Amino acid sequence: MIKSNLASVLDDRVAYRNLEPVAPGLPGLRAIWQEIGLESYRIPRKTEPDYAQVLIHFIQLAQAQRGSAPLERLLFIGDTPMNDAQAARNLGQWLPMRGFIGADRLSQPAQTTVEDGLMLANRWGALASWLQWLRDESIVIDERTALLLDIDKTLMGARGRNDHVIDLARVSAIVATMRAALGSHYQEGRFRQVYDRINQPAFHPFTKDNQDYLAYVCMMLLASVYQEAAFWQQLEDGSLATFEAFVERCDQQAPRMPADLAEAHRQVVDGLAAGDPTPFKTFRRQEYLETLAHMDISTEDEPDAWLRQEIVITAEVLSVARYAVSLGALTFGLSDKPDEASLPTAEQAAQGMPAIHHATMKVYGATLV
Repeated sequence: MIKSNLASVLDDRVAYRNLEPVAPGLPGLRAIWQEIGLESYRIPRKTEPDYAQVLIHFIQLAQAQRGSAPLERLLFIGDTPMNDAQAARNLGQWLPMRGFIGADRLSQPAQTTVEDGLMLANRWGALASWLQWLRDESIVIDERTALLLDIDKTLMGARGRNDHVIDLARVSAIVATMRAALGSHYQEGRFRQVYDRINQPAFHPFTKDNQDYLAYVCMMLLASVYQEAAFWQQLEDGSLATFEAFVERCDQQAPRMPADLAEAHRQVVDGLAAGDPTPFKTFRRQEYLETLAHMDISTEDEPDAWLRQEIVITAEVLSVARYAVSLGALTFGLSDKPDEASLPTAEQAAQGMPAIHHATMKVYGATLV
């Protein structure tokens, strides 16, 4: 049984959703947005060109801090053909880039395809083929190379293998938050019906694929602050077009909300007013606790049980990262997971609770290099 943590290959060179690197001496987006020429302070999503521009600034500064020559090339490993692949292509507008987008889809014959500087594969083990492709393309991995690693469902909780446990931890956090806010009004069956229905791509124009928004919607429907039948009908006919409009209508009922529910509602209202993409802080801090609670929990040497019950590090990605580090490459981790779901509060840190990238996890998969 091998155990490690993400910091073993990243140190603290990690940026979660707020784009505020954990590493000391690396100023975050709030401090640099004017310096790098952005029009305003706003946290871009991963697919936006501004996201790539911010990351480029981070890794160039990190490279300078370690006293190395300027970066000449980028490598990228992720798991989604949409978000991660687009982020990699955007990064390629700044420096030559080669990327790998992987997942385990074991019901399909093993396959790799190459397009736009990216290898797409349905096996994580195909990272070995990716390394060979880099050699064939005369792509050098050295101290002038940066390797950017997607964290969630890539470096840990590999898509197609172990990603469902990341989702399980998040849903467990929503349930805990619902129970605290709703008390006896919480109904497990009804929650699952609402959550499973709204957590679909068809509703992304409304939810923005933001789990804070989903948690809030579930809470307000289960509390009958907003009538569920009317909610689905208004989504269908377009009379409820945005999440912000939903919150505004719920706010009209705020004086009649119980205290715990009203407090959660006010968090979301205030967060939206501040332009915070993570407005439901209580839920996200619970997600941090649930994520830790799904790491390194089994004492048995039963890998199948690990994959079902806990988040594990992807051995294939870890081994490639270690190989790149051994050749002098700079590594940098990126995550869409909110900072509040990834980092301890000051009080939690004083109690010894780690950042997610410092948490001990089991390592599962094949060591490729």
